[in-house]
Order: sequence, then C-alpha cells, then structure tokens
Amino acid sequence: MRTLHIAIIAVLAITPLVPIALGVPGTYGIADGVLRDSVVSIKFLDAYFGTSAGKIEVAPGDKNVPFTISMANVGTQDITGISGQLILPAQFSSPEGRIGQIIADNSQKAVAGDSFYLTFFVDVSENAVIKTYSGNAKVEYSRLRESGDRQDFFDFRFKLTGDSTVNLVPITPYITSLTNNQVVVQVSNGGSAPLSNVDIILKNDQTSSSTTSKSKNLENVIFDQTHWDVGSILPNSSVEFRINIFVPESIKNEPLHLPMEVSYYNSHGEEQTVTRVTDFYINGLVDPYVYGVKVIDLSGKQTVIGEILNQGNSDGLFGFVTLKPRGDSNIQESTQYIDEIEPDSPVPFNIPIEFVGGERGGEHDITIEVRYKDSIRNDEIFTHDTTINVDALSLIGTSDSDSSAGGIVVIIIIIGIIAFLYKKGKIPMISKKLSIISKKLER
Repeated sequence: MRTLHIAIIAVLAITPLVPIALGVPGTYGIADGVLRDSVVSIKFLDAYFGTSAGKIEVAPGDKNVPFTISMANVGTQDITGISGQLILPAQFSSPEGRIGQIIADNSQKAVAGDSFYLTFFVDVSENAVIKTYSGNAKVEYSRLRESGDRQDFFDFRFKLTGDSTVNLVPITPYITSLTNNQVVVQVSNGGSAPLSNVDIILKNDQTSSSTTSKSKNLENVIFDQTHWDVGSILPNSSVEFRINIFVPESIKNEPLHLPMEVSYYNSHGEEQTVTRVTDFYINGLVDPYVYGVKVIDLSGKQTVIGEILNQGNSDGLFGFVTLKPRGDSNIQESTQYIDEIEPDSPVPFNIPIEFVGGERGGEHDITIEVRYKDSIRNDEIFTHDTTINVDALSLIGTSDSDSSAGGIVVIIIIIGIIAFLYKKGKIPMISKKLSIISKKLER
C-alpha cells in the first residue's frame, strides 16, 4: 500500500512537466485567457470590395478590383510585417491567373488598439451571381520586441453587389424661347444594382461650384421647380420627371446646360452624390402672322396679295407661300418663294390667280400656306384661311385686253414682214406680177 501511495504522488508531480518535455508551447499551470500565449492579437472587422477609403460596387466581369479586409489590433503590443492571403470561391481569382495566389501586405505598423487594412486585387468571373459569398483569410504578422511570426485565420462573408449607373437624358431636348416649355427628363440606371431614394436638385444658382461658363444663360431662365424625389430605380430601368422652362427673348439658338445633383443610396447602403448635366437646345421662335390678303389688278392680271409678319425672335429660313383653293373654288394652286422671314419686318407676297376649267368670278375660299425652316432646320407650316372676291368684270376686261394685244402683235408682225420684203427688193416684183395677171384677166 505504501508503494502505491508513492507511485500516485510521483505521477501527480511529473504530469505538469510532460508538455515541457514534449516541447509544447504555452504558459502552464495558469488559467486560460490570463497569460496564455494563444490569446488572439487581431480581430476581424469586415470584408468588402473597395479600399480603406470606402466601399465600391462591383459587377460580374469586372477585373482587377480591390478587395479589402479590415481588422483591429486588440493586443497589447504593436504589430508589423502584416501580410495576408485570401481563399475565395471559384468565381473569384487572382489577376495573375486561376492558379495565382490572392495575396497582399501592409508595410505600416498597426498600433495596439487601432484598426488596419489589407487590400487584395481580384478578377470577378462573368458567370458570378450577385449574392453573398463565403471566404477565408490567413493573416501573418509579428509583434514588436518579439521574435517569430504569428498566424491567424478568419472565416468571413462578403457580397457581390453589382454596380449602378446614373444617367440623365432629356426626352424633349429642344425648347423654344418666348414659350413655356414642358420638358421630360429620364433618369436611368444602366447597371446591375438598384438605386434607392433617388433625389435630384437643379443647381441653377450662379454661385454653384458645378455651374460652368457654358451655363451662364441659366441666369435669366425660369423653372417651375428645382427639386424632385424620384424614388428607387431598379437595374436596367428608368423613371421620368417633368419640368416647365420659360426662356426669355434674349436667349435663342444656343445650348442650355442644366447641372443636376443626384443623391442616392447604393447597394452598400451608403449615400452617394454625383452631378449630371442635362443638355437642351434653345430654338428661336418663328411666329408668322398673315394679314392684308386681298385681290388686286396687277398689270392686267387678278393677283392675290398680302403680307407676312414674324412676331418671334428668330428668322424663318427658306420661306415659301402657297395659294391653295378650298371648298368648290377652282383657283389653281400656286407657290411663290419669299426667302427669309425676319422678325418685325413684314414680307409681302403676290400670287397671280390662275383657274382650272375656266375663269369664275365671285367669292373663293382659299388657304395661304407659309412653309419655312427654323434655326435647327426643322420644317414648319403655318396656314391662314380666308375668302377673296374675284371681280368678274376685271376677268372680262382682261380677256378683251388680251385679244387687243394679240391683234396688235399680229399687225406688228405683218408690218415687219413687209419691211423685210421691201428691203430685199421683193415688193416691186410682186406689184409687176400682179399687173400682168390683171391684164390677162381683162382679155
């Protein structure tokens, strides 16, 4: 029995020395978590696409994009010589190729209590799905005033978000001065991630940092509103908002640049603010007005006359005036070229009346059609309906005068022939032959 007691005491005395004999590191005989060497010195915080400056949106097919792990030095000593390696799903690979390692290092010292980052670069497969993935990281580092390297391993989850693209396009890009223009602007998201809580502000003040010299004409343009809340925009979709714009007379035939500040929340839940410029073109106003239409006798011809007044602020180019019959009128359609229609300068026109199927006096319903091009070479048409009175007596007088004129022309031609024959000496010969013929008839 005594021998048994001695054996038990010997075992109890030797047991704590076994790890030392086997070379197992550690602080022995002390409770875990007090002075144990295996206490973790760094703590994993987050893993995301982006850099230490912030997160970014990444879509399938993107190449050489930054992927960052943020950690904190929770130990009591500063650490240095920090490096790491990522193990990610098959949809993510090193820019150096499928067999390349995804590694990164940080040459700076991580002070105890501070956070630090490791930024890797990865390629994303075009076949990757937008969802949450799992990954693993190995981090190596060394403590100051301590030899040897340490390693820590972390499992983490990260999200392939897709990317969002904001663009503003005017559906009605042309507006007209001296007019209240209702325009439609389309806000589109051409990316693969949604835009949330989209808010748009028109920066039309001249002190705005986004206002450039190209948009100085904003000063006198009037807008009915400058703020729009358009809500959320799904990937590859768009929404529209409307705005009323009045452009004063002094601004015409030039572009109008509207700087708009777009705020939204991206797929990371972070607020983003970008500036987009929506471009319009201010077309000058051509506003023709036809007046003074009547029929006069011009050089013995019944003629429709009148004037065109441009009440706008821009020239009407390549102008034509056409006289068209309406109803049962048999007036033949006729056109006259009048060139430019300048503002505040009446342009006269005169179109002789021709008939189809015989002349007819009395009232005729007609249309005066004015065709021209504006400053952007768009074809424009203005019509003016009216009734004219064709004088039947004038038509008869015109016919008589035409007959008299025809007779006069015939007489002039005969006189010319006689003069020609006389000059050639043919007239005496004709007289001699006539006298011989008359003597034979007398016999």
